[in-house]
Amino acid sequence: MMLTDGLFGDDELGGVLNAPAQLSAMLRVESALARVQGRLGIIPEDAAAAIAAAADGLAPDPAGLVAASATAGIPAQALVGALKAACGKHAGWAHFGATSQDIQDSGLVLQLREALAIIEARLQGLDATLGAKAGAFAAQPIPARTRFQIAAPTTLGAKIAVWRTPLARHLQRLAELRPRLLNVSLYGAAGTGAALAGRMGEVRRVLAGELGLSAPEVAWHASRDGIAELGGWLALVTGSLGKIGADLILLGQSEIGEISAGTGGGSSTMPQKSNPVAAEALVSLARLNAGAVGTLHQAMVHAQERDGAALAIEWQTLPGMIIRTGAALRLAQALAATLAPRPERIADSFARDRGAMLAEAAGFCLARQMPRAEALRLVGAALAEMAGNEEETLAGALSRLAPGHDWARLLAPGNNTGDAEAQARQQADQTGGIP
Repeated sequence: MMLTDGLFGDDELGGVLNAPAQLSAMLRVESALARVQGRLGIIPEDAAAAIAAAADGLAPDPAGLVAASATAGIPAQALVGALKAACGKHAGWAHFGATSQDIQDSGLVLQLREALAIIEARLQGLDATLGAKAGAFAAQPIPARTRFQIAAPTTLGAKIAVWRTPLARHLQRLAELRPRLLNVSLYGAAGTGAALAGRMGEVRRVLAGELGLSAPEVAWHASRDGIAELGGWLALVTGSLGKIGADLILLGQSEIGEISAGTGGGSSTMPQKSNPVAAEALVSLARLNAGAVGTLHQAMVHAQERDGAALAIEWQTLPGMIIRTGAALRLAQALAATLAPRPERIADSFARDRGAMLAEAAGFCLARQMPRAEALRLVGAALAEMAGNEEETLAGALSRLAPGHDWARLLAPGNNTGDAEAQARQQADQTGGIP
């Protein structure tokens, strides 16, 4: 346990991935394997029933398997020893024809299936929340900023639409990667299935059906691209959430304060502060997963038919990535649910800008009546007047330099948001489909 687990951890996903859950998943595989082999006549039916019952009822203390796991270099081997001890006279039929990695990988896939269902539900919930917020604030003008500088008006709904659109793509990617990931492993010691004398494929297919998984014909002991693909997907999700976090930090900082989201954290010595803790965590989680996915890819350099060094990298990296993704989605949902504009602060931002962000719009307006070069010259002159007079506005300067236009109306921020409102409303109308 870490003191930062309340921010960067996730109890629900931790419960799916912890040591008791790992042991339970592997025992589920061993139980199913025994039942299938008994039905197919590969092991005696009474032995199959006894092994399945032992596996279903076994709940070893993970601490008691630590030393054996360290010696073997793979937790499944220690668990198999405990299972055989519980099977009595039928111990010789337990784990029949399988290798430790078969059990470990198949158990992992069962855990991943459960974890991904949780993550998917959270991703769908966040998608729905952001869709509602995009619609609610579709017409709320707000300054757009490029390269940390005020650029032009947009709407808050359009900003939220930009945050939301990757989520539908992530859901589609998840649907696409699941068939490549959720596969049983039963190939034997060297991946050839030789221990079952030509029947390994049959057993594997029936076992896969028992567990609700697929059954590739070729061993994936040493081909970890499915795991690496999952890691890449997790990093994509947290990266998208990290972008939301970064925007919320900037939009909520003291000098801007155009939106509010979540409850800020206080300072131990500066009572005026409200730190954007959750938004900062989204950025941190995104960066941690971005680094971890590179580490996870190291596990793809998997020598020969089994490589303990490569497997260890995967075991030590993947669970943290999953938990971080769950934490990021939990934090993002809380922020999104409380997201709201601060219209008075938005109005202050527009007022301080004095219309400079509408220089592009003014240039295009004038270019309808004169050569573009002349239009840009007039706008440049108006900006120069603004630079020399802190009370001047772009609309005021242009009223003198290019009279005959209702510049106050033409350069009102709400009249210059382009397709922003339409983009936001399109998002609000979608229900998780790909735009």
